[in-house]
Amino acid sequence: MKKISAPFFLLFSLAFFFAHPLFSQKTSVKEIDRRVEELLAKMTLDEKIGQLNQVPGDISTGTDVAKDDLLSQIKAGKIGSVLSHTNFDNKIVMQRAAVGTRLGIPLIFGFDVIHGYKTIFPIPLAQAASWDMAMIENIERIAAEEAGADGQNWAFAPMVDIARDPRWGRVMEGAGEDPFLGSRVAEARVRGFQGDDLGKNTTLATCVKHYAGYGFAEGGRDYNTVDMSEQRLREIVLPPFQAAAKAGSATFMNAFNTLNGVPASMSKHLVTDILRNEWGWKGLVVSDWNSFGETIVHGAASDDADASAKCLSAGSDMDMAGGTFLRGLKKALESGRVTQAQIDNAVRRVLRLKFMLGLFDDPFRYLDPKRREATLEKPEYRLAAREAAAKSMVLLKNDGGILPLTPESPFKNITIIGPYADSRDHKDYMSFWTLGIGNPDYDTTKIVTPAMSLKSTLEEMGFQVTVTEICLDAACNEKDLSVAMKATTSSDLVIVCVGERGIDCGESRSISDISLKGNQETLLRIAARGNKPTLMVLFNSRPLVFPWADENVQSILVAWQSGYETGNALADVVTGKVNPSGKLPITFPRSVGQVPLYYNHLNTGRPQSQMGQMWTSGYLDAPSTPAYPFGYGLSYTTFSYSNLTVSKSQPKMGETVEVSVNVTNRGNVAGEEVVQLYIHDVAADIARPVKELKGFEKIKLNPAESRTVTFKLTPEELSYWNADLKFKADPGKFKVFVGGNSRDVKEAEFELMP
Repeated sequence: MKKISAPFFLLFSLAFFFAHPLFSQKTSVKEIDRRVEELLAKMTLDEKIGQLNQVPGDISTGTDVAKDDLLSQIKAGKIGSVLSHTNFDNKIVMQRAAVGTRLGIPLIFGFDVIHGYKTIFPIPLAQAASWDMAMIENIERIAAEEAGADGQNWAFAPMVDIARDPRWGRVMEGAGEDPFLGSRVAEARVRGFQGDDLGKNTTLATCVKHYAGYGFAEGGRDYNTVDMSEQRLREIVLPPFQAAAKAGSATFMNAFNTLNGVPASMSKHLVTDILRNEWGWKGLVVSDWNSFGETIVHGAASDDADASAKCLSAGSDMDMAGGTFLRGLKKALESGRVTQAQIDNAVRRVLRLKFMLGLFDDPFRYLDPKRREATLEKPEYRLAAREAAAKSMVLLKNDGGILPLTPESPFKNITIIGPYADSRDHKDYMSFWTLGIGNPDYDTTKIVTPAMSLKSTLEEMGFQVTVTEICLDAACNEKDLSVAMKATTSSDLVIVCVGERGIDCGESRSISDISLKGNQETLLRIAARGNKPTLMVLFNSRPLVFPWADENVQSILVAWQSGYETGNALADVVTGKVNPSGKLPITFPRSVGQVPLYYNHLNTGRPQSQMGQMWTSGYLDAPSTPAYPFGYGLSYTTFSYSNLTVSKSQPKMGETVEVSVNVTNRGNVAGEEVVQLYIHDVAADIARPVKELKGFEKIKLNPAESRTVTFKLTPEELSYWNADLKFKADPGKFKVFVGGNSRDVKEAEFELMP
């Protein structure tokens, strides 16, 4: 059979299938339920179960595509969705097979769109460090446009898990440790992906994950057990999920873990009682990869039929990659473990999503070759990636005002050195999640490394710059250290690029040691010997510990895994073209022994005021305080806070309280500051955190400019889940804290009256 080119085939397919009654007119919102019921009534049991089955997209390329087993399954109606497939032409072939079946039900294509699609942005944790919701929303808009143009309809994002353990590799994929910040980021990501109309082919359906508790895996080990109180679940874990549901996320994804002994995929409490009934959410719930089948491994189900019955009955709908429903759901129905109505409800949700995406009106609406060519990797997307990377960087130290580097700086000879100065390996500056996106061979030419941009930028400014590439594989051997000694001897300033590999960042990338590895600390000691001015640039996906550098290196900049535009963004920040404004979305501990360490902890009956103090809650050998607290980050200017006022000293229950503060730029350059509001309920029914973030605003001020920032504390912000699991506020004293991070704050108070 002669091979047909994709564009010709696309036109042929559209002409043919628009004649099908299901595709004869544009679907409106009011028609969706009617058309779903009409289609459902025509479906056999096998066709229904097929719609609940999602499989990996391993279809072959070339002329033997018709022989592929995946294609035969699609033609047999056994597949409702395909995930993780990047071959555009093959998606057309698969969709053609799907709409050529008896009922012509189109496929939905899902993909892990984590920090960009073709254009790679900073990792999500880095994006959260910007505290810039408009920027984050724009990143996901671009990702949706690119992924949609490449044939994807469904993003397995955002991940909204709150995480307090930097050993967990997937901490990079979320927004950090705080539920308030995490909720705002979740809303922004959903808005960015889905836009204001899911029916547009420039949008993707979101899949909020991992529901729920995944970020609290014991020991920081991916997929591990989670055990927590219902109160902590509702206060810390669930708020970002609820925010995403309110923002209209089309789908949710189950977590891998057990929660209090129950695998999340079969938790009726999570999926039906809370998500569907309490929150009134109506969308589709998909398993994580084989998480239905893994209920058997957990010991909570005996076989496929048992797992199918328990997961479907909990309210979960679609089986990702495991085939559990395909093997076990019919058996569960025949044995009376599930009802036909339960299966139909799950199928309704799958069909409704496909209608919402417009796939019944035009199955090939995401498969237009011309749109693909015109959309992918636009120059303006790279500019957005550069801006995002620069805004995400966090300046931790700048003793002596080493940065920014300007023509007036007292340095002439600069050495750029370290394993991440000019790396092209291991997805450095990227992450595990960029594997296979658009190019399975990983096109390294798209990455701007630190050396590539810093060297040329600094040389144009009159500096003498030497790049010394050593410590390949992030391991500095004796030869590397000897080279470093010679390379830095005559330097006035050394820029040392250290951190962790990109492939150590993401799923199944848990580590037990979060210190700098491979003699990187020794490299820093060599560079900074004799108190030589040194800038440490940290490329990381999680909080790392670096106690020697913290004490001895003058300037430390957290650059994260920043994506394609890493080098350009770094040059922008180092030279002052961009004044750093990033703030930590997660606490940086002093040592791994402090983990978990987070700002919004409960006080103890015996808090420690100094290291080694006996009969208090602390350590004999180290402070209990962090190296750098949540919300922390410096600028090339300084901001002062004054005139903190509360609108009512004794508001009544149910009233809103306004908190205002004056912020002034005391420096000589314009800068952005993230003004942060925290509260503390002094005496509640149960112990409350020492601080809780309840508001923030990012403002830009010119030198000597002042602005009054006002926050509103509504009854919701003052409420909490008490021991009886009632969400309420208590009369009594509240402390209010406002500042540039969770530690350095101004303080006021008010008393909530009955």
